Amino acid sequence: MSKGTMRTMAMADSVGLGVYHVAAEGARRGGLVLIQEIFGVTEHIKDCCDGYAADGYEVLAPALFDRQAPGFVCGYTPDEMQKGAALAYGAPLETRLSDVQVCIDALGGPAFIVGYCFGGSVVYAAACRCDGLAAASSYYGRMVPTDLIDEKPKCPTICHFGKSDAGIPLDGVEKFAARHPEVAVYLYDAGHGFNSDRPTHHDAASAKLARERTVALFRKNET
Repeated sequence: MSKGTMRTMAMADSVGLGVYHVAAEGARRGGLVLIQEIFGVTEHIKDCCDGYAADGYEVLAPALFDRQAPGFVCGYTPDEMQKGAALAYGAPLETRLSDVQVCIDALGGPAFIVGYCFGGSVVYAAACRCDGLAAASSYYGRMVPTDLIDEKPKCPTICHFGKSDAGIPLDGVEKFAARHPEVAVYLYDAGHGFNSDRPTHHDAASAKLARERTVALFRKNET
């Protein structure tokens, strides 16, 4: 059972988005914006939020597709993935970042951000363009080594990629890493989506190591 609750938050343009909110357990170490995959704010995403709350972070996970398809959540069939991808890339990145900024501001500092797949691209863009972030952890964002390669983060940032990710060629990741020595780029013996334990491409060892690196980054930048 999820530890948090869904609530509606007004964004900068007054549109109300659903946001999963879970309070920090124990002493609050900071705030965390957690950005969804193409599947929406699923039970897996809520579990991720709950896990970070157990580490001491107050977490907000905005349902970024609510403008297009309120309450959208889908599974992992090819048809469902196609619908999710269409929603993910069917709205301007600037709108996504505006929504992220509202969540950052609501949490106060220190504020961190983590996201997966589509969310990984949003996270890297947020690290480059949003204000008030203490650190960012991006997981296998397709846009990171392509559309966003020329952008430089304003906060400490790490990026995680799978070596066998068919959708994110390794040569592009290597080019990105060479372009951005200020970003720690980690490669794992896994494919795309290795963090999620719901589809078949989960890799437990890679997910554990990436999460440890993410928490270490946040801990280092709490003050």
